[in-house]
Amino acid sequence: MLPALVCGPGAGEAQPARPPQIDVIASAVPRPAQLALTSAGRLVVLSHGWRGDSAAEIYWLDPRAATPIDASRAPRLVIPFAEGPRKSALGSLAIDPKSGDLFLGEENGNRIYRLVGGKRLTAVVVGLNHLLGGSSVALDRDGRLVMLDYASFESQLRSESPLPPSLESLAVEDYTGPLVFRIDPEEDVPLPRRLDVVAPFFPTRPGRKVSGEPLHKFIAVAPLGGDELVLLNSVGEVLVLSAEGRLRRLARLPSGHFHRTNMTVGPDGSVFVSAGFHIRELYRVSPAGVVTSVAHELGDPQGIVVDRWGDLYVAETALHRIIRIRLDP
Repeated sequence: MLPALVCGPGAGEAQPARPPQIDVIASAVPRPAQLALTSAGRLVVLSHGWRGDSAAEIYWLDPRAATPIDASRAPRLVIPFAEGPRKSALGSLAIDPKSGDLFLGEENGNRIYRLVGGKRLTAVVVGLNHLLGGSSVALDRDGRLVMLDYASFESQLRSESPLPPSLESLAVEDYTGPLVFRIDPEEDVPLPRRLDVVAPFFPTRPGRKVSGEPLHKFIAVAPLGGDELVLLNSVGEVLVLSAEGRLRRLARLPSGHFHRTNMTVGPDGSVFVSAGFHIRELYRVSPAGVVTSVAHELGDPQGIVVDRWGDLYVAETALHRIIRIRLDP
């Protein structure tokens, strides 16, 4: 059996907040999807481009420059689609704060790439079942790459193809539910890493079988404190995953359809959720589990990052711009 899902103290419904100060940092960014911050404070923007004829376009913008920045005049890196029939766009982004290298995941695909020095793209991970966009890829506090996946063996068990070695025990236990993988990208092993031979970090053994309804899909992940991770599932539950693989519920967001959802953690441990085009809202979850609405009626809010001072940067995809939100103007 999996460890019980425990409700954290102080979880509550969204409460109104004082209107924040919102400034436009960059405009004319074609469909910005994901954001990251370098150690020097530059914004990395993953865009899907005006025409959608490339896997991604990457911008490096300085939010301390005169704003709003006209991104149409800024240099960008265009990443073409991989050769062959696969035309997966890159929909998730994480950054190594030490090297500045980017990790880019295929949206609705099964591969993760590393962009070294803004020049060389290398496949780092293959073999995921279904990698989502948004915050489905992250780096933890120790620089390990964390990825979200989902296990459903019904169709695979009917197939004549053998199951990957790392998933055989899960299939035997009739496990259906989310998977969390964690690898060290600096480990001296051949690339790309094949996740079919890597045991997931979650669920842990022994006894991974879940009785009753399966757990909902995890759709976003971010490092919390220590070795803990914060997770968001498809029904809006904010969960904390301990270093031992135990889940506890921190809060429940208001009802809604969470799609292309992004998440980040502030300096005080607050969790910020950018809820996507169906909900168009930005939520804050305090360390005690209290949910607050920070901003609403946003233009398809997707990528989100927070700087060392607690200022939020959000990609308003539908409005082709990046905004900064100061919660304590």
